[in-house]
Amino acid sequence: MDRAYNFSAGPAILPVPVLEKVQKELLSYKGSGMSVMELSHRSDLFEEILGEAESLLRELMNIPENYKILFLQGGASLQFTMVPMNLMGGKKAYFVNTGSWSEKAMEEAAKIGDIEVLASSKDKNFSYIPEIPRVPSDAAYLHITTNNTIEGTAIFTPPETGDVPLVADMSSNILSSVYDVSKFGLIYAGAQKNIGPAGLTIVIVREDLIGNVAGLPSMLDYAVQAKNGSMYNTPATFAIYVSKLVFEWIKEQGGVAGIEALNRKKAGLLYDYLDASSMFSSPVKKADRSLTNVPFVTGSPDLDKLFIQEAEQLHFENLKGHRLVGGMRASIYNAFPYEGVQALTALMDQFVATHKGGEIHV
Repeated sequence: MDRAYNFSAGPAILPVPVLEKVQKELLSYKGSGMSVMELSHRSDLFEEILGEAESLLRELMNIPENYKILFLQGGASLQFTMVPMNLMGGKKAYFVNTGSWSEKAMEEAAKIGDIEVLASSKDKNFSYIPEIPRVPSDAAYLHITTNNTIEGTAIFTPPETGDVPLVADMSSNILSSVYDVSKFGLIYAGAQKNIGPAGLTIVIVREDLIGNVAGLPSMLDYAVQAKNGSMYNTPATFAIYVSKLVFEWIKEQGGVAGIEALNRKKAGLLYDYLDASSMFSSPVKKADRSLTNVPFVTGSPDLDKLFIQEAEQLHFENLKGHRLVGGMRASIYNAFPYEGVQALTALMDQFVATHKGGEIHV
């Protein structure tokens, strides 16, 4: 069969040219007679891959020289613990609560020290981004989630925090929108949505935030990881290699600015359809809608279920909404093609024609 339209929220779709290059090099990387998965992480070949990956990411995101780039493991979920362990230093951390992942980050940070919610959109089921007041000047940091994968909202303009470090979980929109890295003290992101395979986590951290807390476990200490160039232990070598190829692909698309323009075109097509539809709708405030994760509903759980079933029969995969939200969700990350969004809206049109008035025909 041809490739499915994969709307998975993660692990997510990868660019076809990247997969083709992986396939071509899988058995013998650069004529070495070894797969990347078989290379020693101390070999010249892998150190070249790691160096190129860091250089490309620094270029794509315009990362200043006084920031370290770390290629770690454990997913964004481990960063929920590493960030407060390394940055709290006995101070209170503040959070903007915009959804399920924000709450998980808060829950873990509360095990390390004092936290406080600065702003929240929980009152309306996280369907909008709340106004963010000024964070107290004595805060350890302010934590935000720039894109809420489950709820479908996004923060495109980060809040001003003065001298307080701004920490961002960018797992589901890193490299999909342009951000000024210098506005952040620390950015972290699981790779499995816009970067590469599951198993890799990117951390971008300002140097002055490293090494301020003594006695941390080595694997959880940014200072140890930075000193060892992300190779304190064996890194996720294959995931780093694929990520390097994705960085090259993004550069070929015009960099992050080029990718964002395409993402706005894709998301705009889908949102315009939802806003005009007599059956489907978006539950998210227009100004705060994500470019990468688009929840939508029919208003009837039975129709939602039927749409998902009919979509799967035509190889529109992973459209079922998260269990906490329901309905449907189209995750249209960087590698998802514009033609796939066109195909989805055509499918929705067909569904409306068949089931107008709410009739369910089996």
